[in-house]
This record gives sequence, C-alpha cells and structure tokens, in this order.
Amino acid sequence: MIETKRLILRPFRESDAADMLEYLHAPEENCFACMKLAGLEEAAAEARKRAGDELYLAIVRKDTGKVIGEIFAHPEATDPDNEVMDTYSPCWMLSKDGQGKGYAYEAAYAFFDHLFRERGARRIYAYTEDHNLRSRRLCEKLGMRREGLFMEFVSFVRDPDGDPIYENTMQYAILRKEWEKGAGMD
Repeated sequence: MIETKRLILRPFRESDAADMLEYLHAPEENCFACMKLAGLEEAAAEARKRAGDELYLAIVRKDTGKVIGEIFAHPEATDPDNEVMDTYSPCWMLSKDGQGKGYAYEAAYAFFDHLFRERGARRIYAYTEDHNLRSRRLCEKLGMRREGLFMEFVSFVRDPDGDPIYENTMQYAILRKEWEKGAGMD
C-alpha cells in the first residue's frame, strides 16, 4: 500500500467492482479498449484477477473510499545476459470524476517514487498517444523527457470497414538518477 496526502494506492478488492465499472464501461482512450467491461459480474472477475498482482493498484480517495482509477507496471529485463528486472512501463487511468484535480500526478508521483526507491527501478518509460494531451502533460510534470514519436505505431480499434486505425505514439522516460535529482517535484 502506498499513501499520499489525498490517496491510497492499494491492491484491488472484489468490492471495487462497481467503481471499476464506472471508468471501464467505456474507456476514453483507445489504448484501454481491450479493458472494457460489460457489467458488474465481469468487473468483479477483473477485480479478483487484479487483486493478486502487487503492482496493479487501485487509486482510492481517502475522503470517500471510492476507487477513482488504477495504476500498474511490471518489471522488464533490459539485459539479455543478466536478467535484471529494473525497467518499468507504467499505465494509469482515472475515472472522469477523478480527472482535473491533480489525482493523476499525486498517484503517479507516489508510484514512481515507490518503483525507484523500493523496487530498484533504473528506468521508467511510458507510452501515450500523441493526441492525449493530459497524459503527455503528466509525463512532463513527472520530469520525464520525450524520447520519441512513433508514427502509426499501434492499432487498438478498427474503423467501420474493419481496417485498423493506427495511432501515433509518444514515448517518455526518466532514469533513477534524474528522479533523485528532483525531477517531478512540484
């Protein structure tokens, strides 16, 4: 569990299903289309599945106890000869009610700090679609630098004819040594 001034980041519980359904019944960004939930039963199954993953965390408001989103990442090996798992690529998503209040920054900052200080992360990188200005601003506020723009990089949805709709994707990253120098501090 990770605690901030206004939030608790904790493992999911089956009782989080109704809150999850609020933001996953119609995900705003195409990259989360595969996570779309059809109903409460499906949401409960997803909450149970996520409950067993210590790096898949519910973002919970302290004042209400409501789950307003999620943040997760898994370690990746970057050296094939020495499988050191020191690189993470986090994803975050907030409900509409949780947006525009600084919760995304508060949650991501605490999560990044946890990954660097407690999990031994050397590098954290994130992908965001070029049109997702909120996510791009969040990466920059966290002290991440833009590393690249991948044109027509990936498709998450199809057009009415069944053809893939490719999206331009930006990559941002930050190293532990940059984080320790105070990147991402408000």
